[in-house]
Amino acid sequence: MDQGLKGHVAIVTGANHGIGAATARLLAGRGAAVLLTYLKIDDPEDAGLPNPYRTSRASDAGEILSLIRSAGGSAMAMETDLTDSTAPGTLFDKAEQKFGPVDILVNNASSWLADTFTARVEDGLGRGLARVSAETIDRQFSVDARASALLIAEFARRHIERQGSWGRIVSLTSGGPDGFPGEVSYGAAKAALENYTMSAAYELAPMGVTANVVYPPVTDTGWVTDEVRELVAGHPKLLHIARPDEVAQVIAYLVSEEAGLITANLIHLR
Repeated sequence: MDQGLKGHVAIVTGANHGIGAATARLLAGRGAAVLLTYLKIDDPEDAGLPNPYRTSRASDAGEILSLIRSAGGSAMAMETDLTDSTAPGTLFDKAEQKFGPVDILVNNASSWLADTFTARVEDGLGRGLARVSAETIDRQFSVDARASALLIAEFARRHIERQGSWGRIVSLTSGGPDGFPGEVSYGAAKAALENYTMSAAYELAPMGVTANVVYPPVTDTGWVTDEVRELVAGHPKLLHIARPDEVAQVIAYLVSEEAGLITANLIHLR
């Protein structure tokens, strides 16, 4: 078993399913102690969202925690509403009380929704669309942008106070500065997250911290339907449908000792 992360402590947000769960399992398998955060989300029924995806988003992290511990890993889980501005401090306190100083942060959680400036009620994949509103903007930005920035800030504050010399930050994105039609607020919030992460990369580099952004390809976290597979097969720039564990492998490399010279990158996986 690769124990290259032994002695390190990680927080992985949105770790009850998908990429977050796969990342938490892999980091724990490589020796890191991991705090998994999650928030059970009860999505309304939507013809474009398969039931397995909705079920995963409504689950806790008990199954993932059990898999990690049965394999000999160290982990704990906390259901956390990241829209609460006190959440970052609480998460770091809990992780440090249990495992020691946090030196790996994976910003994976997302308050995903599909919204639009148009009058359409569903997108090309049959998923329901809301109109852009204060509610859709606030819901998306509160998690993907604001909460992630506050987590980075908490990471940085504690790292500086203890005069740390090693740290890793990885943020997950989709969409970005070029816009994301049909997922307008999601794309905009992810663009903000990219910017926060890049600022962290430059500001924290002198303290031994790397910060990178991973842009996965279409990843089958339960939402990929036959229509999505057809779209990917016919799109010239969409080359693969990835598994969550494949994306987790990239994240695990970026937080490894070997990746010390990789920082301030947006890594677009294909």
